[in-house]
Amino acid sequence: MRNVIAGIDFSAPAHEVAQLLIGTVLLVDGVGGRIVETEAYDREDPASHAFSGPTERNGAMFGPPGHAYVYRSYGIHWCLNFVCREDGHGAGVLIRALEPLAGLERMQQRRDTSDPRLLCSGPGKLCQALGVSHAHNGLALAAPPFSLSARVAPAPLVTGPRIGISKAIEVPWRFGLAGSRFVSRPFR
Repeated sequence: MRNVIAGIDFSAPAHEVAQLLIGTVLLVDGVGGRIVETEAYDREDPASHAFSGPTERNGAMFGPPGHAYVYRSYGIHWCLNFVCREDGHGAGVLIRALEPLAGLERMQQRRDTSDPRLLCSGPGKLCQALGVSHAHNGLALAAPPFSLSARVAPAPLVTGPRIGISKAIEVPWRFGLAGSRFVSRPFR
């Protein structure tokens, strides 16, 4: 079954969805911006939460495509992922960074900074700025509080290795908007 949102088929492989998400606009309760950085993960990938199979923590990642998988990283920060592939597969795209466009005042209050480059330049910062928490885990991306708008033109991409993992580091499944000053770390 296809699950198309904002012109993207979320039943496709995660590394394809991750690239297509660059340039789309993500809002959560009207707060958000343009996606400028993503990372893809699949169940055959030893760096993926899905690698060892479904658990209570990662259950949403094995759910239907086009839904949110939200988990806490290092017991501190929430991280937002978009579930891909067919129901039961276990794949997703981590949303690493946004260019802030809507609800800047709310983001600044939540993040306690007025520097737009520091609002959403990392998965934990992004979730704090958008107010994403475990309450969003398993929710459909095609319905409130989420809103995902198609990009207006193909986005020029840069690729590189994923960040903050200890397995499958060489896999080039980190994608970014070329030239964006809002990514979490520069691409080499």
